[in-house]
Amino acid sequence: MENLQNIFGILVAVFYWLLTAGVTARIIALRNPVSVTLAWLLVIFIVPVVGAVLYLLFGELNLGRKRAERAANMVEPYLSLPGSGTALPAPLPGGELTRAVNQLLITQVGIAAQSYSDLRLLDSPDAIFDELCQDVRSAQHSIRIETYIWHPGGRVDELVEALVEACGRGVSVSLLIDHAGSRSFLGSDERKRLEQAGVQVVAALPVRLWRALASRIDLRLHRKLIVIDDRIAYTGSMNIADPAHFKQDAEVGQWVDVMLRVDGQAAAGLAKVFAWDWEVETGERRLPEPEVMERGSSDWLMVIPSGPGIGEDLISQTVLLGIYRANHRIIISTPYFVPSETILDALCQAARRGVRVQLLVPRRNDSMMVNWASRSYFGELLDAGVEILLFDGGLLHSKAMLMDNQLALVGSVNLDIRSLQLNFELTVALTSPKGCSEVAALLASYRAQSEQLLPERWAQRSRAARALERLMYFMSPLL
Repeated sequence: MENLQNIFGILVAVFYWLLTAGVTARIIALRNPVSVTLAWLLVIFIVPVVGAVLYLLFGELNLGRKRAERAANMVEPYLSLPGSGTALPAPLPGGELTRAVNQLLITQVGIAAQSYSDLRLLDSPDAIFDELCQDVRSAQHSIRIETYIWHPGGRVDELVEALVEACGRGVSVSLLIDHAGSRSFLGSDERKRLEQAGVQVVAALPVRLWRALASRIDLRLHRKLIVIDDRIAYTGSMNIADPAHFKQDAEVGQWVDVMLRVDGQAAAGLAKVFAWDWEVETGERRLPEPEVMERGSSDWLMVIPSGPGIGEDLISQTVLLGIYRANHRIIISTPYFVPSETILDALCQAARRGVRVQLLVPRRNDSMMVNWASRSYFGELLDAGVEILLFDGGLLHSKAMLMDNQLALVGSVNLDIRSLQLNFELTVALTSPKGCSEVAALLASYRAQSEQLLPERWAQRSRAARALERLMYFMSPLL
């Protein structure tokens, strides 16, 4: 009996050593950023076996064989539509900064700037739902929606009624909704009612344990996109949720968001993003009609999709381009600030060379771990001269950046590792003076509701807070 116990103990030790050594070798061989590598090694050695299993489930970017094949098969038809290509629109406002971003898009995904005739920045829930419900009621052919969160209640119920009515008059309505972000809705009676009315509801990237054997299960569809008749599109930071009825028990105030409403070729360009996501998830092709892709206006924006399979590092490169080429001012609004080493270093360098860098973040956050991870970067930013502004008007959920009033980025991307490397995200780059001015006014309204964090006050925080910040700093590459 004792010999059996000894043999079993030896087998367990050998298994543990082989598993740990194999996963460690795998992590080192992939040549990820040093911070990511060290964080995973810490998890593996502090939490034996469990840490290795967690890495096998979540440690590597793997879209899955079927989705990867569909994504590869979509590239040619996606780029063959009008509006794709390498032609540089002239004139493109914003000077060298916007031309550099446009060139990046051309070389990375083969899509130049897109034209539009009307663009509206909507910065309140009522303004967003008023416009959206009106456009849904006027839809003639199709309504396509993809979102991370669908939360019933308030103005969302009004939108549901408008979608049901649209189905009743023969409009094709399709919803692509992230499985993890909207799990309760996907199992609800409201989903059944929509489907009974004729709405197609597809759960994107379903979270199931068996799926972990073939692909990473924490990849998320984080885009916020609504396309109507391929001619009008909405995108930005707001989920399909009424802030007055969403996460009221989180004690962070109402979520504050922004959405852009755009028409013309740019709307059809955003429709292509939905078509990509729909085909990757379902295998069904729904590209917009070629005639709606033709150019026809003098105002321009750039559509920047990012995520596994398309534009994997595109948003990081765009952000870095904007930071390094800015000469006067950079303003950033983000609810979750856990930057990559390169973006953190770029912001600090910009501040040290005289660029006024302002970072707007909510004072209170709905994620405790991310909140402490964000705080771990404040000292370095303050030492470099970055102004940190704590927003008091609710949970500032808008994701926007403005560089020198020449380039504005608005979309779903948080400045955290998950958004930059793992999630399917969508950003719009505005280049027109009017568009940049509207984003500047929006950010100014946020600043008016914020308090600047002064270095001397930050230095007075407790030792316990400092210790927790250091721990979260080390773990931040995995958040």
